[in-house]
Amino acid sequence: MLNFEVLTTDAPSADGSYLGTHARRGQLTLNHGVVQTPIFMPVGTYGTVKGVMPRSLEEMGAQIILGNTFHLWMRPGLDVMQSFGGLHGFERWNKPILTDSGGFQVWSLGAMRKITEEGVTFASPVNGDKLFMSPEVSMQIQTTLNSDIVMQLDECTPYETKGHLTTQAEARKSMEMSRRWAVRSKDEFARLENPNALFGIVQGGMFPDLRQESLDALVAMNFPGYAIGGVSVGEPKEQMLEIMAHTPHRLPAHKPRYLMGVGTPEDLVQGVADGVDMFDCVMPTRNARNGTMFTRFGDLKIRNARHKADHGPLDSTCTCYTCHGHTRADGSVSGGFSRAYLHHLDRCGEMLGPMLTTIHNLHYYLNLMREMREALDAGQFGSFRQTFAQDRARGV
Repeated sequence: MLNFEVLTTDAPSADGSYLGTHARRGQLTLNHGVVQTPIFMPVGTYGTVKGVMPRSLEEMGAQIILGNTFHLWMRPGLDVMQSFGGLHGFERWNKPILTDSGGFQVWSLGAMRKITEEGVTFASPVNGDKLFMSPEVSMQIQTTLNSDIVMQLDECTPYETKGHLTTQAEARKSMEMSRRWAVRSKDEFARLENPNALFGIVQGGMFPDLRQESLDALVAMNFPGYAIGGVSVGEPKEQMLEIMAHTPHRLPAHKPRYLMGVGTPEDLVQGVADGVDMFDCVMPTRNARNGTMFTRFGDLKIRNARHKADHGPLDSTCTCYTCHGHTRADGSVSGGFSRAYLHHLDRCGEMLGPMLTTIHNLHYYLNLMREMREALDAGQFGSFRQTFAQDRARGV
């Protein structure tokens, strides 16, 4: 079940003063709800977005979150997941969920895994058991999870291995196996009569011709949606931007496009301009736990001594609970914390510190996507990009 509608595009101006971009504003309907695009999807690896109550996710405007096929297969296991009717019932999230295929996690095991045409044999990082992941197994796990969007099993093509840059021949071999795995994923997905939607993943490393070949083959398979994988895997930013500029807008215009694992606020704005509809990244949550916050006016490191006695919020323009708080029925305010307080919590290792900073960072990302949607609706995406860049360059 997937329906995608493009509502508006960033068209050039009639007088030619603005050339437009590939950005578009859309609406994605899935089994568990409607998602307004472009959208950022918070990462919930183990069935939870680290440090954030589900209620907080809803309050900050999260429309769809991620779950991790590999880790949920390891723990709590499919028997438990099946007893809850899938991931939605288990984690009590009634909006859409996207699950990755498990391929990246298996790839990241390094020497603990062996990749063959049939699939990947590896030792469980939990208890050392010998396990096997194939396109068919991935589809079976994701069917049990009942995620709204299922990802094909692919091989994540590395940028380099032990200092050796991936050659075009190596990238081709990897891409072609992912393409064959896409066929097997699609066949098993159909055999299982999964009622949700399956996305194909474009691979090809840092080589645009391989990307195009992968894209053409996947489009011929007629997936409901498509992802761009194999970026943000250690490559220089310039090469990532080249792939972003090359691939998204060449995918079918009537289907959603998902850029996997990217990235900074600047990456998201550029990605939307390149035609991407959906993003995910651990950066807002991971950076929050490590003391780095994203704000309208640049990044802020809360551990810096200059924040020790600062009464101001992280971002005076931010309306999240951490910065702005909530107004109670009696008119009093709950929340709205100072930089000094957050600095103190971080220095003391208090649990509340990363909880509050994570709320802020995720709110910032989700609000950034909302602002882009509104700019596209108003035909002002070009001016939005200019203001965004100027604000971010200003510094906190």
